[in-house]
Amino acid sequence: MNINGTAYRTIWPGDDQASVVIIDQTKLPHRLETVTLRTVEDAAHAILVMQVRGAPLIGATAAYGLALALLADASDSHLDRSIAFLAKQRPTAVNLRWALEEMRRALAPLPADTRASAAFAKAGAIADDDVETCRRIGVHGLALIRAIAETKPAGTAVNVLTHCNAGWLACVDWGTATSPIYHAHDAGIAVHVWVDETRPRNQGAALTAYELGRHGVPHTLIVDNAGGHLMQHGKVDLCIVGTDRVAANGDVANKIGTYLKALAAHDTGVPFYVALPYSTIDWTLASGRDIPIEERSADEVLKLQGQLTDGSVASVAIAAPGSPAANPAFDVTPQRLVTGFITERGIASADRNGLLALYPERRESAA
Repeated sequence: MNINGTAYRTIWPGDDQASVVIIDQTKLPHRLETVTLRTVEDAAHAILVMQVRGAPLIGATAAYGLALALLADASDSHLDRSIAFLAKQRPTAVNLRWALEEMRRALAPLPADTRASAAFAKAGAIADDDVETCRRIGVHGLALIRAIAETKPAGTAVNVLTHCNAGWLACVDWGTATSPIYHAHDAGIAVHVWVDETRPRNQGAALTAYELGRHGVPHTLIVDNAGGHLMQHGKVDLCIVGTDRVAANGDVANKIGTYLKALAAHDTGVPFYVALPYSTIDWTLASGRDIPIEERSADEVLKLQGQLTDGSVASVAIAAPGSPAANPAFDVTPQRLVTGFITERGIASADRNGLLALYPERRESAA
């Protein structure tokens, strides 16, 4: 996507074929900086501290991280150790495990002296596949936005509410929840996005608002608790969110607060869609009750990062000294609250039958 007219991906191989470059998302929206990853430890650190985040991008970064590991040691034992090391960095996003298993299947049969170059090629293929998958999600989701636009007076914007960042910054390009929005905007359809700030890390404020603004999409930042109010007053036409893992029955794990948005949408009759690639479906889990929920540092709740009046960026305490804090990073939205799934294969009902209608090859493996 575009940042002030320049096209970017979120991750790309270095010119030396021995490194990987990422956009450091912990520095956004105040500074656009890149970081060069040279070792598997660099990649793991980037995933853990959320220099990269979003399920699809985590998977792509892990794939490239494994390629970096094999530059140093391409033995079977190091391949297995590196996969295990990368897999434990973030527990909820299933794309991390999926990408590493894709890499293992491609690399394990190869002679050790060919693995590093093959790993970079496979990681690049995973990244390219994510771009095309997200593009196709956008094409299918565009039909939903276009249908709503046709019911409104000419020039009246379709109002979409989204939560957290499921944009191109969460993927390699296009995004999941934002891909239909970008496609609508680029097609000349009037669209406006309500952007949840998304505490505690403020990924909506820092990332979604940033990328929409740089691409020229009209949007308005709101506090997390304003969404229900806007829905009650007819100011939201549909909600589109992303997901870090979908169970085989259609239950959805996404950034904390998604469940509350789904409840408000259900109560007010606002369609609530989840946009996802095939790699985010965990066919091994029967329901969302089985999805592990990451608990992150209390500091993310107790402190905020922002830009001061002198232009410097600082972390400031916002809570009473000594207050404890809990920080579950995700919640699970039951499939009964989801209107449908927007995938690279089309739009489906948010249940086991809907998923299997799009992915019939998974009938035997679905939990």
